[in-house]
Amino acid sequence: MTITTLPSYRWAKVWLRNRDVFLHLWKSESIWPVFEPLIVMLGLGFGLGSFVNLTTGESYLQFITPGLMAAFPMWGTIAESGWGAYNRMSTQRTYDAIMATPVSLDDIVAGEVVWAATKGLISAVYLLIVALVLTPFYDLVRSPLVVFALPVALLSGLMFASMSLLATSFVRSVSQLAYFVSIVIMPMFWVGGVFFPLDELPAAVQSLSWFMPLAHVVEIQRGLMTGDIGLAELASLLWVVVVTIGLFAAVSWSMRRRLIR
Repeated sequence: MTITTLPSYRWAKVWLRNRDVFLHLWKSESIWPVFEPLIVMLGLGFGLGSFVNLTTGESYLQFITPGLMAAFPMWGTIAESGWGAYNRMSTQRTYDAIMATPVSLDDIVAGEVVWAATKGLISAVYLLIVALVLTPFYDLVRSPLVVFALPVALLSGLMFASMSLLATSFVRSVSQLAYFVSIVIMPMFWVGGVFFPLDELPAAVQSLSWFMPLAHVVEIQRGLMTGDIGLAELASLLWVVVVTIGLFAAVSWSMRRRLIR
């Protein structure tokens, strides 16, 4: 077993292993990322949206689409680096088998994080296609800057994957991941700017949202889809980069603590 402080090129072997498993199951694994965001987008956009008047003058469907571009890839990412990673780590003992090869634990962590981010990227691709298809009718995509939405989705996927894998490294049963979702993910999902304008929420919630990674991703995606990019969006991008680096370093340390005895 090789122990390193930085991942080597062999992280790609872990990514390829997970990709091959996904390709065997792609039919069943593709239903949820395609239809659930579409149902939420149309259900809330046309259902709840008929009762919502935004001060910005845009429709509610226009408002929530960038938020969903940030939020639903997050769900796919944390599911893969949460429940999926726990099963590979503790139930299937896949990590132990991999570490018996020249692949190091750092390679495993990097491969898992990048693969989970890839799953989030796939979800973002589905959502962007839907948004582009609906744009001639509902003007959802209003800027060519939307081409950067997918790289941002990949970057945010690396952040959420590191966050979820860090939580996974501490839990002792798969059911304990529900605490991570309830305490960390759900508050971000509901008050991270996906469904409600942050500037209309109480000041305390606005201050709290600054510490929520999802709020920054929503702000970036909204700016890319509307073309309204300024210093605030660039600051959010820098925030995401710094937090991603910090979380990846933390999960590398924590997984070594968990698995190397």
